Amino acid sequence: MAGRSRDVLLATVVGAQGLSGALRVKAFTVAAESLARYGVLHSRDGRTFTVTSVRAAKGDEAVLTLAELGDRTAAEALHGVDLYVRREVLPVPAREEYYHADLIGLRAEDVAGRTLGTVHAIYNYGAGDVLEIVRNDGDTILLPFTRETVPQIEIDKERIVVAVPEEVETGERGNVE
Repeated sequence: MAGRSRDVLLATVVGAQGLSGALRVKAFTVAAESLARYGVLHSRDGRTFTVTSVRAAKGDEAVLTLAELGDRTAAEALHGVDLYVRREVLPVPAREEYYHADLIGLRAEDVAGRTLGTVHAIYNYGAGDVLEIVRNDGDTILLPFTRETVPQIEIDKERIVVAVPEEVETGERGNVE
């Protein structure tokens, strides 16, 4: 799994909260309290942050207090920053559960064993997860990340098996009239 990111995105800073340097974050954890459970968080540029307190807020947001921030200006400077944790500190997922970081970079093959490309990203726009596969020619394929579309995931073999829908396989694009 060389070259694959071993970081897991836990939250994205969406704003400052109050005057003392607290942050509002969009949390990607099941429970907001989990943001403090795994130790030091870090940003892509290498900055590290120690969570001193966390509380759930509305929806999927949480309010974090970080030891490194002392005022609102410092908190506002982090707007848009993604907060990560090293994959190794997270618990082993249950059977048939996966961290996105474990899937990014896997080879995507069709059911006949032909390589389609590489898993580039997993998105969720509200109607379920969408798998983005980048083909060797640079083109991308977006597929629903469901058991029907992805019947097999073999992290140890660094691959997923994709049951490619016929319209993707033939290159046809649907017409809307």
